[in-house]
Amino acid sequence: MNKLNRRDFVKASLLTTAGIGLTSCTGPVQKQSRIIGANDTIRIGIVGVRSKGSGHIDDFRKLDKVKVVAICDVDEKVLADKEKKFTDTGETVDTYTDVRKMLDDKNIDAVCIATPNHWHSLIAIWACQAGKDVYCEKPISHNIFEGGKLVEAAKKYNRIVQTGTQNRSDTGLIPAYEYVHSGKLGKIQYVYGNCFKRRKSIGKVPGPQPIPDSIDYDMWIGPAPMVPLMRKELHYDWHWVWDTGCGDIGNQGVHEVDLCLWALQKTKMPSRVISMGARLGYDDDGQTANTQLAVFDYEDAPIFFEVRGLPQSSQIEDAMDHYKGLRTGVVIMCENGYFAGGRGGGNIYDNNGNKTEKFPGDGGGGHQQNFIDAMRSRKNSDLRAHITKGHLCASLCHMANTSYRLGTQNTAAFAQEQINGFDFAQKRLENIYEHLTKNDVDLEKTPLSVGPWLQMDIRKERYIEDGKYSPGAWANRTITRNYRGPFVVPDKV
Repeated sequence: MNKLNRRDFVKASLLTTAGIGLTSCTGPVQKQSRIIGANDTIRIGIVGVRSKGSGHIDDFRKLDKVKVVAICDVDEKVLADKEKKFTDTGETVDTYTDVRKMLDDKNIDAVCIATPNHWHSLIAIWACQAGKDVYCEKPISHNIFEGGKLVEAAKKYNRIVQTGTQNRSDTGLIPAYEYVHSGKLGKIQYVYGNCFKRRKSIGKVPGPQPIPDSIDYDMWIGPAPMVPLMRKELHYDWHWVWDTGCGDIGNQGVHEVDLCLWALQKTKMPSRVISMGARLGYDDDGQTANTQLAVFDYEDAPIFFEVRGLPQSSQIEDAMDHYKGLRTGVVIMCENGYFAGGRGGGNIYDNNGNKTEKFPGDGGGGHQQNFIDAMRSRKNSDLRAHITKGHLCASLCHMANTSYRLGTQNTAAFAQEQINGFDFAQKRLENIYEHLTKNDVDLEKTPLSVGPWLQMDIRKERYIEDGKYSPGAWANRTITRNYRGPFVVPDKV
């Protein structure tokens, strides 16, 4: 099940001397950015252009008085393919394989970051230091420390930094949330988010795999430990490896976690968290959970979040479970009804399940335009997904994963006992066990791993320790990581 023992925690998490209080000697230095006038063309550089970044190329090129002038990727083959998008239409674009060189380019006003998770914060911090605004894909961090440092950098260098949680720009969700926040449905009792997406086995390899000649693996690894490739696919499947990814709660789920936080209008982390789950249904090279339940304990109303990667059953492999019709979305349960929706809008229902209001949306297609508008106004308040929001939703994902990774396999009765007092969570846990049974998972042989409750010092953004070997003490070893020089997130930005 690829669980993390305490020895692994120490080895993976303690800071090296070189990583504390030092800026990277090879990273960008602060530069003065130009003042962008309302009629000037904004020049964008995009980092990571294989998948999501390719979409960003198209999206930014559609905007008025916006030009993509540079692209960067560590895979020369991918880079050449995306360069062809420009040359086919008679345009020119600068290409880079080293993001540091791209950030030195004074002809770039802003960067869009669509790399693997473990690179997000460092590139964004470097960009702020180089005087550039930033559109950073979710999750904006690989751990809580670096997300906080990105927030600091954005403030220190007076940068416009947008998080790629585009649901915040959805034309249906904006009025729907205004409806909920107006009090028409009464007090919010709890918020539930889910991510039910089919995640098949990524296979199992007998040993290290070859790296394609077109890829600079040293730059691909960057801040993470330099280890051999131990999976079939370098691309995308990094999501399911702890060194580079954050599991599905930090991949797709971070969008819905953000919707939960938006519902409660939260700006701080919860006082405590617990998470339980496992990677079940197959034995592969993935490490993250494909089945997970998390409880975020806010005093006024809790957030419950659930991940499922297995299908409805072993007999129905082409369909996923849902909750109130949602496979990825959020349910805001209030006294007098509830909202159910997600990307593309949603609906209001009364307590009998009758639809009373409709809020169709567009999926947040205007999110890049919102970023450009804020660049022109130089007002952070114009951003719909300011970096502080991105730091918060990413942090909740990290908190849930930390509790899960500190867990131990235990019985269903023990798991239920840990969430005593949260009736809805207990019902969801019962449903999870039913779901796993339908997928022929032998819970006697592979029970869920149940994490501890972790208390959070909200002001310091650190877990509360009750002794040297308490869960909080172990959890604090995941606040940051052992960065591989020279790709170090500095203590002082």
